Amino acid sequence: MFMATVSFRKGFVLPHRKFTEKSKIEALGMPKKVVIPLQQHIGKECKPVVKVGDSVKVGQKIGESEGFVSAPVHSSVSGRVVEIKEWLHPLGKKVLSVVIEGNGKDDGFKENKNVEKLSREKLLKIIKEAGIVGMGGATFPTHVKLSPPKEKKIDTVILNGGECEPYLTTDHRLMMEFSSEIVKGLKILMKVVGAKKGFIGIENDKKDAIDVMRKAANGVEVVKLKTKYPQGAEKMLIKALMGRVVPLGGLPMDVGVVVNNVGTAKAVHDAVYFGKPLIERVVTVTGDVNEPKNVMVKVGMLVKDLIKECGGYKGTPKKVIMGGPMMGIAQSSDNVPVIKGSSGVLVLDDVEEPEERECIRCAKCVDYCPMNLMPVTIAKFGRADRIKQAEDYYANACFECGVCAYVCPSKIPLVKWIKYAKGKINENGKPKR
Repeated sequence: MFMATVSFRKGFVLPHRKFTEKSKIEALGMPKKVVIPLQQHIGKECKPVVKVGDSVKVGQKIGESEGFVSAPVHSSVSGRVVEIKEWLHPLGKKVLSVVIEGNGKDDGFKENKNVEKLSREKLLKIIKEAGIVGMGGATFPTHVKLSPPKEKKIDTVILNGGECEPYLTTDHRLMMEFSSEIVKGLKILMKVVGAKKGFIGIENDKKDAIDVMRKAANGVEVVKLKTKYPQGAEKMLIKALMGRVVPLGGLPMDVGVVVNNVGTAKAVHDAVYFGKPLIERVVTVTGDVNEPKNVMVKVGMLVKDLIKECGGYKGTPKKVIMGGPMMGIAQSSDNVPVIKGSSGVLVLDDVEEPEERECIRCAKCVDYCPMNLMPVTIAKFGRADRIKQAEDYYANACFECGVCAYVCPSKIPLVKWIKYAKGKINENGKPKR
């Protein structure tokens, strides 16, 4: 018996433009050069444990995490370390990175044939040492999510297979081609936190993925979600699937839930069953490129090299976005590396920057905000550096989905100013709950 299609209030139906949804994942060869940032996660930057001139192997640890909220970094190729230097990061800042020239070799990993006998503690250690982070884009270290305080009892693990961003088909193809591995990864996550229930939420426009995942389900429930944006946000998923509301300033563990992306579950499977750290991921390369496709990419491959593997640019790109058009980040250069959280590379030739006008008080941003906020008011306070007032209007409850800016007829850059206000709030100390 399957649950009916579920959803949350508000949100918006977007044009999908999923041009690569039927394109099978293509594994790329070993890059000749990778640039691996020592911070690919929320939390503290890693410390390099290699030096220039060192030989490294695929999967070797090259960055050691020094804090609990951090994740180690591994080499995605075999070769020689040629530089350790600051390099432009997809987030727009420069980050200490390890530059490796590859030699094309791959020695593989050691398979674990006794997974069922592993304790929760051993599984958690494997996940931590593999450097696994949230692969939906947030890059929160997975072992931290799986280590709630003792008073926070987790009864449910949810996998996000919604993939509600336009253009992106990474998760869709993973579910089509690695359904068994995803379910096994979910079972491992459930065992680590002691959860009895597991759900996989998939938007109902991905009927083929729903059918494939239900065949592989093995005791977990695959649920159809209404196709709308931002259905894949963790608070929206929890509300839709469980009817539970995460309190303002709270986390999913406050309502007994852990949410992970289907790609994260696949990475957990590979780490536990094959001893493989997070050194590659599926990326959707789409938009104005000659050969849009889904590719398995080594972490650290430069975007310019990735574009070449997809036939090159169609014309002169006006915008290259890491991620999707709603929450992705426009890049100032294609000389940036793919990182653990890079779900897509979107190239756009025909982009017009809209002219901002005065707010007309239409309240569309309020009507469509999935968090029931007042985006234009928070943005106004942020723009005026009235940060206390922005906090009073719960700026930190915004997860920057971009719906408000999308529906705004005056084209006010609402997310820009809300994000600015959030940064100032967090600079000033711990935000209020």
